[in-house]
Amino acid sequence: MPSILQISLYPLWGLVAVFVLSATAICIAGTRLSYVADELADRTGLGEVIAGALFVGAATSLPGAITSVSTAAQGAPELAIGNALGGLTAQTAFVAVADLVYRRANLEHAAASTVGLAQGVLMVVMLTIPLIASNEGEMLIWRIHPATIVTPVVYIFGLRLLWKIEQDPMWKPVQTDETQEEVSEVDHVEGRMSTLWTQFLILAGITAVAGYAIGEASIGLLDKTEIGAGPIGTIFAAVANSLPELVTAIAAVHAGAVSLAIGNIIGGNSFEVMFLAAADTVYPGSIYERMSQADRTTALIALLMVGVLLLGLLRRERTGPAVIGFESVLVLGLYALSVVLILT
Repeated sequence: MPSILQISLYPLWGLVAVFVLSATAICIAGTRLSYVADELADRTGLGEVIAGALFVGAATSLPGAITSVSTAAQGAPELAIGNALGGLTAQTAFVAVADLVYRRANLEHAAASTVGLAQGVLMVVMLTIPLIASNEGEMLIWRIHPATIVTPVVYIFGLRLLWKIEQDPMWKPVQTDETQEEVSEVDHVEGRMSTLWTQFLILAGITAVAGYAIGEASIGLLDKTEIGAGPIGTIFAAVANSLPELVTAIAAVHAGAVSLAIGNIIGGNSFEVMFLAAADTVYPGSIYERMSQADRTTALIALLMVGVLLLGLLRRERTGPAVIGFESVLVLGLYALSVVLILT
């Protein structure tokens, strides 16, 4: 009889139950965590872009990070890689889902901003790093790949650029009747800073444990089913860990905070790339070398999805099919294609 901590040894029904319960916990606690994190970001005085990226992005990405790191540490790099790259495609697709919910106009028309565009470009730059590393063999420095050192450096540099763009933009999108003002609070959280930090730590602990359970259940499902590491990591684990982004984006759209809806998702995508760097620090060898052809395809589709989204933000089509822009239609189609390719 396996202990409560040996999740991967549970019977199949137990693994499915743990996976579903963990996904539910991530959805509920992670969504609340994003609101608390956004309030902390507003109160720290670090600036909306940097504080928002650090607090909100890290908070909603925490379960996915735990899943990637724990599976890599246990010798399941395929799950770690699939979870990170699948999170990129799933979260980008969530922008299109939020666009379906926002009925006033095309979401990318209403939410276009220089910071949002810069966040997308930063994500594209960061994702090229592991792709290059995957083609260069095993190059280790102090037992980790150089890409693992470069990735956080690029991210910090990117945050500084985002801050400069926000403080002194050299151009601004044209304001229209459908353009909404940026709103920093979706669900204002009352309380003192100490209370907010306590809530943040408790909720972060819940999502971290749930993320670990997702990883353990994924390892067990890999052993007890014939589904394969690709679908389990890239589709099931990635979507389960990304649920807070979806719920937060829909809530932001309903509250009229359209820029927050897009910014949190695109900005959070950079953390998905950081998952690979974090996983590489605990994996014995180069985790980038374990990227399969299917993983590279998923990464390239993620790049294509973000590229299409950026074109949509630049074009700012007011309406389109089902009151969404061409970019949302293409993004949903590309995500469906990535799922089909992984399953087949």
